[in-house]
Amino acid sequence: MAERPSISTHVLDTDRGAPARGVRVELYRQGRLLSDQQTNEDGRIADLVQGTLEAGRYRMVFHVPSPFFSRLEVEFNVADPGCHYHIPLIVAPYMCATYRGS
Repeated sequence: MAERPSISTHVLDTDRGAPARGVRVELYRQGRLLSDQQTNEDGRIADLVQGTLEAGRYRMVFHVPSPFFSRLEVEFNVADPGCHYHIPLIVAPYMCATYRGS
């Protein structure tokens, strides 16, 4: 059975070399808050949408454990609401990176 279309994330703390547990992540669509969750013991949130995924512009706000960043925002477009979108974040005290995962 195919996975339901959704948006997930995985936050990795490269300073500690471990998943970033307890990171608060908010998901917005067109300025409306859809979800406010924390990463689990493995640094993951499997489903931020918690409903029907719709096409449009989304924004994820990560409240990261860093002495430099207080929060990081990633804005992305969902062109095909029939797909799964995975947005991982790699964070260290003074750097971060994200990409479209699989």
